[in-house]
Amino acid sequence: MMSVNDARATASARLERNLGSWAVDPTNASLPAFAAALHPPTQSQALADVRATEAWVREWAAFSLDGAVLEWQPRKWSALGSQQVPVRITITEVATVAKFVGGSLQRRWSELRDRAQLIRDELGDSAALTPVLRRNARTFEGYSPERFTQFLAAVQWLVEHPVDGLRPRQIPVRGVDSKWFRDHRSVASELCLAVTGRAGLGIIDSDPLIRVRVLDSALAPGGVAEFAAPVEQLAALPLTPAAVFVFENLESVLAMPQWPGAVAVHGSGYAVDVLTQIPWVLERPVIYWGDLDANGFAILHRLRKSHAAVTSALMDASTLLMHRDLWVVETKPPRGRLDTLTPVEAEALAVLRDEGDARLEQERIPWAYSLAALQRVWAEVTGN
Repeated sequence: MMSVNDARATASARLERNLGSWAVDPTNASLPAFAAALHPPTQSQALADVRATEAWVREWAAFSLDGAVLEWQPRKWSALGSQQVPVRITITEVATVAKFVGGSLQRRWSELRDRAQLIRDELGDSAALTPVLRRNARTFEGYSPERFTQFLAAVQWLVEHPVDGLRPRQIPVRGVDSKWFRDHRSVASELCLAVTGRAGLGIIDSDPLIRVRVLDSALAPGGVAEFAAPVEQLAALPLTPAAVFVFENLESVLAMPQWPGAVAVHGSGYAVDVLTQIPWVLERPVIYWGDLDANGFAILHRLRKSHAAVTSALMDASTLLMHRDLWVVETKPPRGRLDTLTPVEAEALAVLRDEGDARLEQERIPWAYSLAALQRVWAEVTGN
């Protein structure tokens, strides 16, 4: 037998599960919004505990909620006579489900519903807006009242004022700055696109910086050996290294000693292909050292797609197996085909996969071992 509290708990779980979509568009919820069979007792069950059965019937008889329909059916029991028992509760409207549930969950639903409606009122309703509101409902719910007010004011301004060419610092909305854009840009962009049809906000982004260490002081431009700059500025430098080290771990770049003819560059993961926009990288041999995991080999593959002379270092089965005690598990390994890998690299990748997607981060490999391996690869690549 389902009690009133049991039904309320079931309705609560359903409301929690659908909170975002039901708050954003409560009139389009699947109907009925909530329905549950009450599982009335059989005659034998009722006879086994007559008092409990009577209490259950009285509880539902006393239940009253506008918008909730309680269905009763007759039961003709030889030992108990004819009885009317509740068999099903049905609630059509989401607002009634929220009222039935009550408490903090009702307050959360009401607040989120009101926020979604306020966004529609301020930005103008449209068919494109509803899916955006639904996707980001939990984000809106997480805002404090002050943060939500600020967010909506900023989006209103962005909708009404195309901002092509401005930086976040120049937006004349109180509290909106670079940090605000970092935290809210994605949702604000979706709302603006839904309302105006304009893709993107037009805000000028800071160019990503690439970290470089010139390991040969004779090559350092103006005597500056360590710096970070946008790719366009790096491309203009008159560097002439014998070869370029590209490491995925910044600490490995920073740990490198002085090295005649060498420049070390931080690869920045899958952004590594931007390095091929730099002539002194593209025109020189590259020694790539990434994590010994599937992502590391995928990045190596990506770099080779746009650079003809890339040699890997410390990305072999021998290095991997020698440091088995330092392995961890790679949680999201890519599975694509990597047809630019050498047989040695492909063997290491096969071992990683056979061992349950193992991962050996490059910074865990002892530095002395790493440096000796880098020196061997450098000699192979440059002849020095």
